[in-house]
Amino acid sequence: MLDICLLGTGGTVPLPNRWLTSLLVRWNGNTLLVDCGEGTQIAIHQYGYSCKTIDTILLTHFHTDHTAGLPGLLLTMAKSERTEPVTIYGPKGLTEVFEGIYKVARYIPFEIKLVEIDGPQADFEIKGLKIKALHAKHSVPCYAYIFELDRMRKFDKDKAIAKDVPMQLWGKLQKGNTVEFDGKIYTPDDVLGESRQGLKLVYATDTRPLEELVTYGSHADLYIGEGMYGDPEKIEKANLNKHST
Repeated sequence: MLDICLLGTGGTVPLPNRWLTSLLVRWNGNTLLVDCGEGTQIAIHQYGYSCKTIDTILLTHFHTDHTAGLPGLLLTMAKSERTEPVTIYGPKGLTEVFEGIYKVARYIPFEIKLVEIDGPQADFEIKGLKIKALHAKHSVPCYAYIFELDRMRKFDKDKAIAKDVPMQLWGKLQKGNTVEFDGKIYTPDDVLGESRQGLKLVYATDTRPLEELVTYGSHADLYIGEGMYGDPEKIEKANLNKHST
């Protein structure tokens, strides 16, 4: 399953009851962060999560309300005696951004791997979570992210019995392991039912309406999008600053 938490949804200025933009995504024992606005590490602790478990950070773009929390977050990770590397994805220019971050967050004892995204879209996978980055329509290079996670097939007891699969093997086969027992090979297909539709999450912020989101984000289980300008009289401002309404 996908476990998500909107740590912050504010823009520009943090408020007592609303931190700046950040999304925590957890799946199968893994954790990633999308954007890291000011106060993100505070929100992580307030909601009962741990900074230390975050292995990957995706940045939509480099405006400070999406990135100002990075130095503090990384230093908190450092103080937790973290040694595992952290991989950070972002638009082209990510390396230059971190040249500045390293000047204010000097003591980082773990490796930071930087991956720059360029072009209209990019596809990659992190521990079984498929991710598509789509170039958004903002005032600076910016990406929306689409996450897809395959769902495990359900255990089919009747099928396992019909195929004479020894009961002591059911658990291993259900977890996707192939097992050899008494000279015979058993596969997960012997005990699992039909394929199930996966889970899809769309995260699109700081962008004008994007046709590609309709194409690739269709049938999403959850769509998270911005609403920067809600008043009809601010439509012109939304067009000018490349935001949604």
